Amino acid sequence: MSQAAPISPDWIAVDWGTSNLRAFAMDAGGTVLGEATSDKGMSSLAPNEFEPVLRALIADWTVPNPCTVIACGMVGSRQGWQEAPYRGVPCSAKSDAPVRVSNVGDDLHVWLISGIKQPDPADVMRGEETQIAGFLALNPDWDGVLCLPGTHCKWVHVSAGEIVSFRTFMTGELFDTISTGTVLRHSLNGTDMDESAFLNAASETLSRPEKFTTNLFSLRAADLLNGQSAATARAKLSGALIGMELAAAKPYWLGQNVALIGSSTLCTLYQQALAQQGVDATLSDAASVTRAGLCATYKALTGKS
Repeated sequence: MSQAAPISPDWIAVDWGTSNLRAFAMDAGGTVLGEATSDKGMSSLAPNEFEPVLRALIADWTVPNPCTVIACGMVGSRQGWQEAPYRGVPCSAKSDAPVRVSNVGDDLHVWLISGIKQPDPADVMRGEETQIAGFLALNPDWDGVLCLPGTHCKWVHVSAGEIVSFRTFMTGELFDTISTGTVLRHSLNGTDMDESAFLNAASETLSRPEKFTTNLFSLRAADLLNGQSAATARAKLSGALIGMELAAAKPYWLGQNVALIGSSTLCTLYQQALAQQGVDATLSDAASVTRAGLCATYKALTGKS
């Protein structure tokens, strides 16, 4: 049996988040030659543990000496490998000024992409800036609003290649907290969702956000009194939370060109809720735009076209 050809990247792209680590073996043109993943996220590591974890992850690859490593995500946070200070808005969406990690062996040149900050209203992002840069690299001259659903959803105004302003919503974290840490946990088992119930809840909460908390308790009461299904309850909770977010984010999406970046399942929910409001939002895969953003940084750093 023939052995697989060795993986010999020109450089390495790294997406290092709070819980997980993903490294990509890249050629100079931006093609992925191989991929390695680990559960050694930022939150589980001390600063002196990042280098050995990275080396172990890429040990099977034949890398150049020295090898350029471009990393984004929470690895550059204050609690990460080394802090990559925030850039302030308005600023270029291009991550063309990464921070070099000190005290690393000479065979690895590790660069961390900085996050973005907004003094007023106070807000920060770290990791999403690379997705924004990647989206714009794949969609030159695009202007409008990018929505990045997730644990902490971002709405980002982009114009002329710059990040103008942004707001963060804790929608995903609230869904997890409410569904696992409140009385509603008894009525939200499973993963199924009723699409019609989701859209009705999103529309109602967007138009009447003051009814949000009382509508939440009704989810438990409807289960006890009427046998409401968990799929319906989960859909109504998700719809109510996304409806609240859309109500607050209305200045971002109303009359704007909107694109969604994230997982297909979650982005589809936002797409459906926005469609109810007459907004035709497009979808982009988070992994693809993240790699494109890392590639854009590599090209800017090395001067490669």
